Amino acid sequence: MRVDDLRSFNLFDGLTDDQLAELIEAGTEVGIVPGVDLFHEGEHADYWWVLVDGAIELMRHVGREDNVVGRMDVPGRWAGGFRAWDENGVYLATGRGVIEGRVLRVPAEVLRERSKAWFPFAGHLIEGVYGTARRIEATVRQRESLVTLGTLAAGLAHEINNPAAAATRAVGALEGSCQTLLSSLGRLAQGEISAAQFSELDGLRLEIKPRAADVDPLDVADQEIDLSSWLTRHGVERDWLIAPPLAAAGVDVAWCERVAAVLGEAALEPGLEWVASTYSVATLLAEVKESTRRISDLVAAVRSYSQMDRASIQTIDVTDGLESTLVMLGHKLRDGVEVVRDYDTGIPRIDAFAGELNQVWTNLIDNAVDAMDGAGTLRITTRADGNDVVIEIGDTGAGMTPQVAARAFEAFYTTKDVGKGTGLGLDIARRIIVERHSGTITIDSEPAETVLKVRLPIRQPGN
Repeated sequence: MRVDDLRSFNLFDGLTDDQLAELIEAGTEVGIVPGVDLFHEGEHADYWWVLVDGAIELMRHVGREDNVVGRMDVPGRWAGGFRAWDENGVYLATGRGVIEGRVLRVPAEVLRERSKAWFPFAGHLIEGVYGTARRIEATVRQRESLVTLGTLAAGLAHEINNPAAAATRAVGALEGSCQTLLSSLGRLAQGEISAAQFSELDGLRLEIKPRAADVDPLDVADQEIDLSSWLTRHGVERDWLIAPPLAAAGVDVAWCERVAAVLGEAALEPGLEWVASTYSVATLLAEVKESTRRISDLVAAVRSYSQMDRASIQTIDVTDGLESTLVMLGHKLRDGVEVVRDYDTGIPRIDAFAGELNQVWTNLIDNAVDAMDGAGTLRITTRADGNDVVIEIGDTGAGMTPQVAARAFEAFYTTKDVGKGTGLGLDIARRIIVERHSGTITIDSEPAETVLKVRLPIRQPGN
C-alpha cells in the first residue's frame, strides 16, 4: 500500500506524507473477500480498520439472527480501534466483506501512540468524549428501552384484561345458566309432559329469530316489561329470570301465548325457563368465543409487531405492520382519537426489515397522538407510486412551526418533556427509512394538519 492510496481521504487531512508512511508501515493491508468476516462483534477492538476500496457490511446479532446495521462502502470510512482509548473497548458489530477490495488494519496501540504524538490534545479529548458518551448512551438507552417496554406492556395488559375479564364473567354466569337448564328439564319431566308436547315446545324455540345487533335497547327494555307483566298474570314466580333472556332473543307475548296453549299452566314456568336458559347459554358461549378470539388476535398482533421467528429482511405487506402497531398502541387510541384508514387494496408487498419498520410506525403514530393531546383524527394512508410504496401518517394537532420542522430529524432534538415519547427519535426513524431501506421521510406541517410521508422502494437495491 502506498501513501497515494490514502492521500485523498478527508480522514487524513493534516497529516504529512511521512506520517502517512509511518501509519502504513505500522499497519497491514488486508484483502476484503465477500462473505468472509474481518472482525467480530463483542471481541476486543484491537485493530483500527480503514476502508481503501470495496465494501463491508456491519452485522449485529439480535436474538437468533444477524441484522445489518450499517455499511462501509466509501473509501476513508473506518471501524474499530476503540482500545486506543478504552482498555475494554470492543467491536460493536461484525465486519463482513461484501465487495472485493482492501483495508488498512492498524493496531490500536499504534493508533493511540500516533494520536498522542501527532495530536496530543485531540487524543485526550477523544478519550474523554468516548468514555463519557459511552456511559451516557448506555444509561439513556437502558432507561428508554425500559420505559418503552413498560408503556407497551401496560397498554397490552390493558387490552388483554378487558376480553379476559369478559370471558371470566361469562364463564361464571354460564355455570348458573347450565344449572337452570338442567333443573327446568327435571321439572318438565316431573310434570309428565308428553314427548309430543316437548317436541312442539322445541319447535317454537327454533322459530325464535335472533335480534339485529343494532336494536334499540329501549325497545328491548319495553318488551321485557311486557313479558314480565304477562308472566306474573299467568302465575310464573321467577319472571325476573325468564323475561330478560326472552326479550333479548326477540320473544313477544303472542309467542308466550302459543307456549301456554301447548303446555298448559302447570308446565308453563319450567317450559319457558328451559327456553330462556338455552338462549342464555348460547349468548354466554358467544361472549366467551368473542373474548378468546380477541385475546388470540392480540397475541397474533404482538407476534407480528415483534417479528418473532422471522428472517431479518422479508417480503411484507406494510398494512400488516401498521395494523399490529395500532393494536399495540390501542390504549392511547381511546376516547377522542378517531382512526381513519385509507389503505390501497392493491398495494404491492415490499422487501423490508419488518421489525424496524414497526418501530418507525410506533414512533410516528405516538407522536401524532401526542400532538393532538389525545383528541383528534389520526389518518393513515397507503398507496403505490411507481416502484415505491408511500405511507402517510397525519394528525389534526397544532402542527409544527417551520423552525421545528426544519430540525425535526436532527439527532438529540426533541420538543417533548423528559420521559415522554417512545425513546425512538425522528433521527433514528430517518436512519431506518433512509439508510436501512433506501427510502425517504418528509414532513408537511400546517395548523390542524401535519403529515409524515414515508416512501419505500418495493425492492431493495441489489435484490
